[in-house]
Amino acid sequence: MPERTLRIRPRTKIGGWSVGLIAAMAILFVIGPALSDSLYDSVPAGSTILADIAARPALAISMLAGMVAGVSSFVTGLLAIIRQKENALPVYLSVVIGGILILYLLAEFAFPH
Repeated sequence: MPERTLRIRPRTKIGGWSVGLIAAMAILFVIGPALSDSLYDSVPAGSTILADIAARPALAISMLAGMVAGVSSFVTGLLAIIRQKENALPVYLSVVIGGILILYLLAEFAFPH
């Protein structure tokens, strides 16, 4: 059986997408609070997601887009690992980070506060 070594760069296109999506998630999660501090300093948060989107659209949409990017990164990374036998370390990290995000979102829905 051949030895599998971890690579630094993804060799498949879908693995590259997974890494790019997790980077986009990180960027969007940084942009969101920055918008909150600068644009919406005096605007109160909405009581629901839809009310928050109406009150602070740039903040809410950037954070929701970051969550979608994280979940998509998990799915594409898992597909790259399982179907295309991707063995790049950044793809594994994007799957782990995306999985943690999914667990966090599930906990938020299961135990709202």
